Amino acid sequence: MATPIIMPRQGQSVESCILTEWKVQVGDVVSEGDVLAVIETDKASFDLESTASGTVLELFWEPDDDVPVLANVAAVGEEGEGAEEFRPSGAVSTPVGEPTPSQIEETISAPSVEPTAEIPTVSSSPTPAGAGISPRARKLALRQGIDPETLAGTGPEGRVIERDVEAFLSGQPRLSATARALASEEGLEPPGRGSGLAGMALAGDMRQPGAVEGAEVEPVKGIRKVIGERMIQSLHSTAQLTLHASFELTAAQDYRKKRVQDGLSKVSLNDLIAHAVIETLKEHPEMNAHFLGERIATFEKVHLGVAVDTPRGLMVPVIRDSSDLSIEALSSEIKKLAGACREGTISPDDLAGGSFTLTNLGMLGVETFTPVLNAPEVAILGVGGIMLRPKRRADDEVTFADFLPLSLTIDHQAVDGAPAARFLESLVHHLENDPGQPFSKPTE
Repeated sequence: MATPIIMPRQGQSVESCILTEWKVQVGDVVSEGDVLAVIETDKASFDLESTASGTVLELFWEPDDDVPVLANVAAVGEEGEGAEEFRPSGAVSTPVGEPTPSQIEETISAPSVEPTAEIPTVSSSPTPAGAGISPRARKLALRQGIDPETLAGTGPEGRVIERDVEAFLSGQPRLSATARALASEEGLEPPGRGSGLAGMALAGDMRQPGAVEGAEVEPVKGIRKVIGERMIQSLHSTAQLTLHASFELTAAQDYRKKRVQDGLSKVSLNDLIAHAVIETLKEHPEMNAHFLGERIATFEKVHLGVAVDTPRGLMVPVIRDSSDLSIEALSSEIKKLAGACREGTISPDDLAGGSFTLTNLGMLGVETFTPVLNAPEVAILGVGGIMLRPKRRADDEVTFADFLPLSLTIDHQAVDGAPAARFLESLVHHLENDPGQPFSKPTE
């Protein structure tokens, strides 16, 4: 009996997955545990494994389809079995990939018929099919590998006539026989001028529709598409304002050196900033919130999101209850989740539920930037690169010190400029005076 293969639930917050790529075709023999496809959530990629052994009978979805969790994605069973009963609503109506064995058998067993002259059929509709294209135009277009249905007509009532095809061809090179076949069968297009004699387009010149001369064109899909949609949604749904400040690194660098001298674990500057953000949020809870239109949800604990650059794009894993962690535990958790993001093993549940986000481009030489809110969060802190700047000492002498820029973006719908400035002021004071320690208020 055929067995359906379902789309697994990748975490409690995931309702659907994008089927990125099929690794099998209809008719392939698979074993339990074999990879059938690659699937993506909004920010992580996984292998879809077969839960049964046998022949792939049906693939119900196309690549790049958004498939609901627990929906049937394929069927595996004995060769020749039917699997139509497992087809979910919304799935493709024909199998993806190679024809099924039953289709092949039907083709082989069908009696051969000698070719005869084409018998025109009469349409029952008032206007016969193809009435908008003259016979001469259709013949010329098909001979040149052009779909005449796509041309704009200049004849009576918009009818496509021969001169419309000729006008279209004047902007295209002549096609070789193989190139014409590719245009007709695969929908490929020629460049402005081919590499053949007198500019004829050869098979190797044909390209996908929408191709740009001298550039590699790829469709926007998967995680890149999701990131783009979320960035636009964030900018359209929030009133973003960015405040800039910087803090002197002397105390933070001294703290890190002392830890090493005392035999304690190393912590990075980013770890220190993350810890300081958490401590400061305890004193400024209005920044640790979500703006929900008619409501503002202020969190009791800090769930810190840390932006991570990966080969597949931006990911923001969340350290839950980070306000309960020591700086050592926080550092360890950040490294663990960042590693899982880069390896592609991060759980979707670890990419949701943040209350405040930290992003750092300083290691890439960026001095300052404007971070985009991770809506519905009301604030995000960006960290830039180290800069050598002058400072005035207590004795009025001018000396130089390393400073680190901070850029705080807020949703002005939920947070005013003054409270945001006070948060930034408290953060700078904490980093310059008590890095790695519990928050201490500035003395008046």
